[in-house]
Amino acid sequence: MRLRQLPRLVLLTVFLFIILLPIIGLFLSAFKTDPEVIKGPFALPQTWRLQAFEDAWTTGRFNLFFRNSVIVAVAVVLASVFLSTLMGYAFALLPVPGGKILFPLVLIGYMVPFEAVIIPLYHFMNRLDLTDTYWALILPQIGLSISFGTLWMTSFFRSTPAELIDAAAIDGCTRWQTLWRILWPLARPAVLTLVVLVFMWTWNEFLLALVMVQKETMRTLPIGLAFFQGRYSADIPLLAAGALIVAGPILVVYLIFQRYFIRGMLGGAVKG
Repeated sequence: MRLRQLPRLVLLTVFLFIILLPIIGLFLSAFKTDPEVIKGPFALPQTWRLQAFEDAWTTGRFNLFFRNSVIVAVAVVLASVFLSTLMGYAFALLPVPGGKILFPLVLIGYMVPFEAVIIPLYHFMNRLDLTDTYWALILPQIGLSISFGTLWMTSFFRSTPAELIDAAAIDGCTRWQTLWRILWPLARPAVLTLVVLVFMWTWNEFLLALVMVQKETMRTLPIGLAFFQGRYSADIPLLAAGALIVAGPILVVYLIFQRYFIRGMLGGAVKG
């Protein structure tokens, strides 16, 4: 059995090495000087310097971009998860009038390419005088995330045992109480998986921020990194530090919720 698994392990090891190699090089470069990077990107730095991170944080204004990204991401995640939970519960377990028609309409936002609606969306936001504001970044991403979130939570609620819902009704629980007291604790892996996915999509969103935001003070981290790269293209340690600042929060969120994320992705959320 072990001999049969050996080719698979070798293949996985090779793919893991290919994936981690540029990440390791990026990480090490952020703590080096330019001459050290030229000598060898994968060699350990002579001194672990934080100067590149300090320069990116202050000179590159990553402190401001980081704040903007946090505000947008937290607002989108909270609103999207809450609304997706309500809509998923309604479509899955409640007699929604016209539900068979409304449900596909909700999914249109998930199916239509975002590039197809970005220009009309810009003119709409500009007419409402919302461009160069947080709302121009938050509202469209809530709409996009709700489409997938509704599909995700509807699938979960449809998989819950009918006996559980009947028992809650017999005990006198209202529909609202059934959702928050009975189903919500069971939905933790599914909800946290949705949190991680929506956070990653929102944090990495580039096109929307590029179109909707012109002021430097309203840029998010991906946009800030793009302009930063154009300005300091020759400073490899500085660029590496900026890239790590952008990618770091995603890695932290995934490491915190990875157990629930894997369980949710595998569909084992019913047992919690």
